[in-house]
Amino acid sequence: MAANVTPTGASAATDDGRPRRSLSTAAARQLATTTKTVPQMRGITPRWLLRILPWVQVAGGTYRVNRRLVLTVGDGRITFLQEGAHARVIPQELRELAVLRDFADEEVLDTLAGRFVQRDLAPGQTIVEAGQTADEICLIAHGKVEKLGTGHYGEALVLAVLGDGDHFSYHTLGAQRWPFTVRAASRSTVLVLTRERFDEVAAGSPALQAHLERFRAGPGRPHDRHGQADVELAAGHRQEDQVPGTYVDYDRDPREYELSVAQTVLRIHTRVADLFNDPMNQTGQQLRLTIEALRERQEHEIVNNADFGLLPNVAFSQRLHTRTGPPTPDDLDELLSRRRKTRYFLAHPRAIAAFGQECNRRGIYPQPVRLHGRTVHAWRDVPLLPCNKIPLTESGTTSIMAMRVGQDDQGVVGLHQTGIPDEVQPSLSARFMGIDEKGIISYLVSAYFSAAILIPDALGVLEDVETGRREAAAGAGGAGASGRWTP
Repeated sequence: MAANVTPTGASAATDDGRPRRSLSTAAARQLATTTKTVPQMRGITPRWLLRILPWVQVAGGTYRVNRRLVLTVGDGRITFLQEGAHARVIPQELRELAVLRDFADEEVLDTLAGRFVQRDLAPGQTIVEAGQTADEICLIAHGKVEKLGTGHYGEALVLAVLGDGDHFSYHTLGAQRWPFTVRAASRSTVLVLTRERFDEVAAGSPALQAHLERFRAGPGRPHDRHGQADVELAAGHRQEDQVPGTYVDYDRDPREYELSVAQTVLRIHTRVADLFNDPMNQTGQQLRLTIEALRERQEHEIVNNADFGLLPNVAFSQRLHTRTGPPTPDDLDELLSRRRKTRYFLAHPRAIAAFGQECNRRGIYPQPVRLHGRTVHAWRDVPLLPCNKIPLTESGTTSIMAMRVGQDDQGVVGLHQTGIPDEVQPSLSARFMGIDEKGIISYLVSAYFSAAILIPDALGVLEDVETGRREAAAGAGGAGASGRWTP
């Protein structure tokens, strides 16, 4: 019986078993040239912050911010230690209070810290009442409280919203009365030191008594509402009145910013660099992806670095809290009102989405604006730009920054130095480090940068912004139903 013989050069069968009558695509690809993309990379973001910052050339590697002399200090935030359900203030943190600024006696501070009494408050509970004797120092360990006042026509006003680390008092050392009411807006923990307890400690400490005398005497030279040494002027006079003499004093210890660096060593084998460069240069692609990673880290550092990062260096007077949790138009308006010429908002993408939801609930539809050839979200014609380097906590809270930029406007500026050796991008270099005995080429890739806030009100932040979605309350319906927020 004759065997079935396949003729030489015949094609194999197709997928359905029928004989193939033409060359298969798999075989044809052996002779074809593959069209390739350059290496793709996850994690590349628009990096809006690096785009919008005006970059200042720092030729000497150090940037000094000279300011007018500030005479009043002591409005910082206070840190607490939590022990179960109890909170206690760190004694050294009491120096953030104006009355204890620069007081150096650690033993007395420790005694004062031990005299604070904790109060746990329910929402709506009053902490201090307007018109009552102001005889307490109140530290907010946790929660959110509202400072309430009365308007010109007797209407109730929310003067401010305070949160963790804030404090309030009203000339506690004198016989004054509270000009405002403070009420808990959420479950809150407050540490309170009464004037009686304060006086008991002061009576046993000559050092504290002498410090209080200096505090009552004031800084000696008049100062303006910003705490700066006053410039004495005359206006409105018509005759030969005496014109006051003055001078503008400077801060004697101005802050200096040294350029920071982000670096890595890029390694490429000589065989790869020599033989596998068609159609794409291997060294060039490796360097391109490395630079992208460095630029992402650069933006992260400018936002979060403990030394020069924008978020850690926001002045305490420029830190605001949301009124209800999610970011509302009212909150962004409050953030806008804290500075002149706010140029940009920066927020985590989820915060932008939460703000959009709040606008939808109110029937508000903000108009977008054009920036660098792109259409972006905006509020009051101020671009609202995404920045995923702004931290987002596990509970879904984040921050929204508002800034004025540029040296001419005394705003926020980026710092770099161009013209460095082996520069491949402004203030970024790739320096050849040699070839080792295994034939591996090494390049030191370095990016030099920093950022500076020229005056405190150039940058503000809305803190504890909730980004969760709102669950409608039972029995409620519609877009405006009240409810609670969940991550």
